[in-house]
Amino acid sequence: MNQQRLDKLFEFQKEDPNDPFIIYAIANEYNGHDNETALKYYNQLLDEHENYTGTYYHVAALYTQLGDREKAESIYKKGILICQQEKDRHALSELQRAYNDFLYDDEDEW
Repeated sequence: MNQQRLDKLFEFQKEDPNDPFIIYAIANEYNGHDNETALKYYNQLLDEHENYTGTYYHVAALYTQLGDREKAESIYKKGILICQQEKDRHALSELQRAYNDFLYDDEDEW
């Protein structure tokens, strides 16, 4: 986690607290270092900026890492629908690939 980058992001957030990109960047900065705080920001995005397609890939992967496969799967599915609605082919492709990997990994546990 880069504290200087995080401090700068918080400055930007003060100027525009509802900018989804800033919230997304803060969540990504915490991801892997302070997962509880990362989830707080990811969930803020899911609640307040449902159509911000980039969120779904990262938050589903984090829930998978934390062992909450049910939550991860529901986020993958919702994200795929949102990406289709938003016609975000790039995010859709990444999310579908990640979801397929997620399903394949689940089959390995049988």
